[in-house]
Amino acid sequence: MTDKYKLLQTIDSPTDLKKLSEAKLLQLCQEIRDYTIEVVSETGGHLAPTLGVVELSVALHKVFNSPKDKIIWDVGHQAYAHKIITGRREALKTIRQYGGISGFCKPLESEHDIYGAGHASTSISAGVGFAVARDLKGEKYQVISVIGDGALTGGLSFEGLNNLGSLRSRMLIILNDNEMSISPNVGAMSKYLSKITTNPLYNRVRDEIWHITGKLPLGMKTIRTGIKKIEESLKNLLVPGVIFDEMGIRYFGPIDGNDLPLLISTLENIKDINSPTILHIITKKGMGFAQAEANPIKFHGIGPAAKPGQKTDSKAVAPFLEIFGDELSKLAEKDKRIVAVTAAMREGTGLSGFAAQHPDRFYDVGIAEGHAVTFAGALASQGMKPFVAIYSTFLQRAYDMLVHDIAVQKLPVIFMLDRAGLVGEDGPTHHGVLDLSYLSSIPGVVVAAPRNGEELRHMMQTALAYNDGPIFIRYPKASAEKNRKSIKSKAIEIGKWEQLSEGQDTAIIAVGSMNGVADKAATILEAEGIHASRIDAKFVKPFDDIMLNTLLKQYDHILIVEENNYPGSLSQTIKAYAESIDGAAKIHAHTLPDRFVTHGSRSQLLAEVKLTAEEIAASAMTILR
Repeated sequence: MTDKYKLLQTIDSPTDLKKLSEAKLLQLCQEIRDYTIEVVSETGGHLAPTLGVVELSVALHKVFNSPKDKIIWDVGHQAYAHKIITGRREALKTIRQYGGISGFCKPLESEHDIYGAGHASTSISAGVGFAVARDLKGEKYQVISVIGDGALTGGLSFEGLNNLGSLRSRMLIILNDNEMSISPNVGAMSKYLSKITTNPLYNRVRDEIWHITGKLPLGMKTIRTGIKKIEESLKNLLVPGVIFDEMGIRYFGPIDGNDLPLLISTLENIKDINSPTILHIITKKGMGFAQAEANPIKFHGIGPAAKPGQKTDSKAVAPFLEIFGDELSKLAEKDKRIVAVTAAMREGTGLSGFAAQHPDRFYDVGIAEGHAVTFAGALASQGMKPFVAIYSTFLQRAYDMLVHDIAVQKLPVIFMLDRAGLVGEDGPTHHGVLDLSYLSSIPGVVVAAPRNGEELRHMMQTALAYNDGPIFIRYPKASAEKNRKSIKSKAIEIGKWEQLSEGQDTAIIAVGSMNGVADKAATILEAEGIHASRIDAKFVKPFDDIMLNTLLKQYDHILIVEENNYPGSLSQTIKAYAESIDGAAKIHAHTLPDRFVTHGSRSQLLAEVKLTAEEIAASAMTILR
């Protein structure tokens, strides 16, 4: 670490910053911001989100006593400054790398990471749980849940708020709002109002007046009613937080969340209020890094060694998500029934182009996957053709809706599952390794996995023509080989596999992303004199029982390769199927292990779980010799 981080080098725990003056704290914020930009530009990671909350991170650790006081970060990708302050300054250089620290909050990593978080909207519900546990145990500490305005669109957040309002447990919610549309609320008047309403004297007077008027004779209690009406009218006029007050949660703000002195004084003033409280702060996403401030979407997360301002080379082969967006726009030009639905992931799912070309048929419902599914189901029931683009792990949050609102009613909704399989540096909260299992267990659905870009286009055309229920198309966070934009997509037979090559010694059946691995394994085997048939199991449900029956009779051993956990996998399904047939081939499953896989590059993770061409070939040679 260079001399420009002289102050930061002295911070090994939150205790170290508590003794710093205001001027030193401001200097510390700048050093944390500079250090984060320097490190993340080399390692890759989430940049803009954490830059916006540097001051908040410092203020929280200045005012509260972590880990006794429980600071719960929602999602966790904005907690890099928190990690730096809590003893992981040097470890930040390993963030999201294989063997390094996580890009999200992880309790096993630090006692200051109170609750794990990778998906959004969980912090309030978790905070309520911590507050209730504290009260039941008779302990004394504060619970602070930090949630963004985006995460607040998730239904779980409102479920937590609803419960908190009825329980009246003491806790503090920090609403980190980086929406520019609210920026006019930040200014002298907002600071003035906040200073008044957060001042301990003001709150004592307010509570005392309320207490006294409550003791007035019945006929004079209209005074209390009048006071209440005046207070509510003023809040309706000046403060956008009445909804929280009406739920029984004291609202303060909005204030400038990048103004460190104001943040510290405000938190000091409200930290001991003995009721649920919410502080609304306005922050600048990407704060202190001009390019990230100007384009927070682009700099939300950056790749390894992507220097600030440096142009990156375009990919030679388009990723699956770009092919999906391109094909959907093409299909929508001809079919006016097509609509696109996503849950706060327009860019992440490749729908930016579609949104620009067909704004009247694009719906971003916020971080509300359950609503997205049911909303799409209703659209389908009225003859529309909804394509719902959601990450594999995020769709887990809407499982009941998939069953109750879609499958039971046999509604033809088309689900595009991005980030299927091992996604890499985001780690276990984002690996899409359960979808084949949880989807295949639903009656009457179609589950497909394209091996390349052209197959993805064909599957989308197939789904468009299908009307007997939902179709799920899953694909990885990876580039797709064999993608010709000029290709005319066509419907293919549902449930039909494809034999890519023929060999007399064994067969390798691969699902989606594992076809490339299986191809290379077959090449290795060929060099060893072992000839393997290659099968693309492009449909996991229904599977091709006709081809499978032929393979089971033709070979003594069959290898199945898929990027999914074994329970509920195609491998398990086929193994059970084969056991009922006399003399059938022995099935050898190559799936992911029954555990949560760590973070790291995709190649490192595939090597760890033994889903490489070399491992598959070695397994085949051991079996056949």
